[in-house]
Formats: sequence, structure tokens, C-alpha cells
Amino acid sequence: MSEHEHGDGDGDGGTAGTQGYTHSHGPGQPTHSHGPGTHSHSDAFAQKEGRWAQEAEARISMFRHDQEIEQGLAFGLPGSPTLVDKTIPTFSRGELPHFAGERGTFLNCPYLEDVNQVDDAEVAVFGAPLDSGATYRPGTRFGPQGIRRSTNLFGTYSYELGVDLREQLNIVDIGDVFTIPGSLEKSFDQISQAMSHVVSRGVFPVILGGDHSIGYPTIRGLAPHVDGNIGIIHFDRHVDTQETDLDERMHTTPWFHATNIKNAPATNLVQVGIGGWQSPRAGVKVGRERGTTVMTVGDVERVGVEKIAEMALEIAWKGAKAVYLSFDIDVFDAGFVPGTGWPEPGGLLPREGLNMVRLIAAGGISGLEIVECSPPYDWAEQTSLLSSRVVLDSLAMLVREGHLGKKAAVRDRRAWGPQAG
Repeated sequence: MSEHEHGDGDGDGGTAGTQGYTHSHGPGQPTHSHGPGTHSHSDAFAQKEGRWAQEAEARISMFRHDQEIEQGLAFGLPGSPTLVDKTIPTFSRGELPHFAGERGTFLNCPYLEDVNQVDDAEVAVFGAPLDSGATYRPGTRFGPQGIRRSTNLFGTYSYELGVDLREQLNIVDIGDVFTIPGSLEKSFDQISQAMSHVVSRGVFPVILGGDHSIGYPTIRGLAPHVDGNIGIIHFDRHVDTQETDLDERMHTTPWFHATNIKNAPATNLVQVGIGGWQSPRAGVKVGRERGTTVMTVGDVERVGVEKIAEMALEIAWKGAKAVYLSFDIDVFDAGFVPGTGWPEPGGLLPREGLNMVRLIAAGGISGLEIVECSPPYDWAEQTSLLSSRVVLDSLAMLVREGHLGKKAAVRDRRAWGPQAG
């Protein structure tokens, strides 16, 4: 196919220059330029494929692209009001962003395309792929993908806990929040909106982070739906209570801002596993002034796992209507979790941490997040595996103690015949 373009404007690539014109003959064919003001024959020949590609793109339909945007907004909800680009949904439902949206689900549970139907489930798992709040190692934007992928190793049944999540819990994966890497605040708005949507439908939220800056927007999304105070049990090696870090609300600051929320008082914030050489004094000062409760790894060693869990529940639940679990995977000793942003030696042993998680979940929680899993640093998926175990053990205890499991899988007796039990 050949084209003849004529014009009187300035030349642009292979277009006609002043009083000149160009013959284009598709890729692999020479381009001839004529008239004053045009490029030389050799210049035009060098651009033959580039020019052809520009013209070819204009002939390609945008139908599927537009359909994907329309479906994304319908099934994934319109984005937060602070977003200028109104084609971006709250939950990623298409090609973008490339670091989110993997369709391999958590524990191979059903994937729910239309989040408007989430109220049919009892638990909704979703990712918050964000590492813009990381101050040292990035990579947690891939955390949701890594954690989901690690659950391929596990079955749905726990021998010790006597629970089969596939049979006893109606759990769905609703994909990832559409975060904005260049804007923490817009990402926070998206995460809060996603959290609010799930909780408003009476569904238990499980959030796969993401760096720990998401602790603030998740609580902000939960708070309006709790008729009373919220307690927070926070596992971490770091206090994360300073106001800003590097002049922004980073992953070291979530609990300063979360406890500014009226019904999430700092006196109901319990922090377990704190210690080492990475807790800024500015954050320690805030915790002291606001009356947060800090329990170190040494405290766990001295009084034991059971007593620490009992105390954490008592403090978090005091005068509260809901308790939220925020688990930073770096609370474990760095030797067990290489794939995290701020690895700290001397943390909890996996057995200690998982036992406390079980005890706390048994006491009742209203949501949970697992944060700071960074797959690019995660040798042999150790960190992802431990991250998924925190979620699995929590859900299993919630089912075993009767907090969840009210929408269990229902057997269709007609399919099994008259002898079905």
C-alpha cells in the first residue's frame, strides 16, 4: 500500500515539508522525498519503518482497550475522587498496573471479577501492591503476587488446627488495589476506598501488602464502619509511630496517622516484637507521649507467648468494638525472612510468632494485613511462605473458634443422591 501526503507545514519525520511531498511504501520499502525543505533521501530512508509504524498504529482499533476500561470501572469500582485519570478503577481489572493484577489467587480460592458481588463471601483477600513508602529496600509492590504464589505449596487443611478452609470458609480473592507508584497519597485514597467497600459489605478483609505505610489507609477505610473504638495489634521490629520520614508519610509512620483517627486511639495500640537498632527516637517519643503499649522480643522470652497474647488482646480490646491485626513480616529474625525491606537480626522465631498469631486470632479480630514481604530479595520464597502462614493460621483459628465459618461451603445433596450424609 502506498500513500501520498502533501502539505504546506513544517516537515515532521516523513511528512511533506514546505512545497514538498513524500511517497511512503510501507516497511522495507524506500521513501522518496521531493522539494525544498525536506530531509535527504538517506534520512527519509532511515525513518521508513518508524513512519510506517506511526501510521499503522492509527489504523488499529481501540475497541478492546475501551471495553477493558469500561469493564474495569464496572467490576472494579471507579477510582478515588482524588485521581485525575477517571479511567483508573479502585481494584485493578486489566493490563495496568503491571506489578499488580496477577490472576493466580490466594490458596487457589475463587477469583471474584465483580467486586460489587463481594457480599456473597465471608472473607475477601486483596492486594495493596505499594512500595513507594519504603525508605530502604523496595520490592513490596510484588508482595501480593509473591504471597499468592507461595500458597501453591499449601493445601487447604491444617492437621494441627483441624480446619479445612476450602470446606469451612467462603473466601474469595478480589485482586489488587490499583495503586499509583508516584503518589503515596493517591494510593492511600485508593486503599482506603477498597477497604471501605469490603468492610461496608460485612466481609472480613485480608490485605496482602505492600509496605507498612498501608497501615494508615487500611485503618482509615475501616474506622467509619466500626461503631466504637478500634484496637490495633501490631507485630513489628520497628515502632512506626513517627509523624514523617524523609518529609512524607512513609512505612515508618502509619500508626502516628492511624491513631489520629478519632476512634482508633493510641492507648489501644499494642506493638509486639519491637527492638534492635532501627527504631527512630522520634517514633519512640510519640509512643511514649500517646500511651502506646510496646512489648519487646525480650518480653516475649521472659513472660512467654501465651501471656503476651493475653495481654495484647486485653489492651487492644479495652473499650473497643473491633481489633485489627497488622503483621510486619520483619518481626521475625532476619535469618528466616531475607525478603523484606528492613531485615533485623534478633527477632521472633517463626514458632513464637505463629503461636501468638493463633492465640490473638482465637480472641477475635475484625481484619488483618500482612506487610513488608519483598519477593525480589526473597531467597527460596521463605518470606512469602511465612507471610502466607500468618494469614492461613489466623483464618483457621477464626474458623475454629466460631468467629468465621458462618458461610461455609454447602453441599448440594441432590448431586450426591439419597445416601449423601
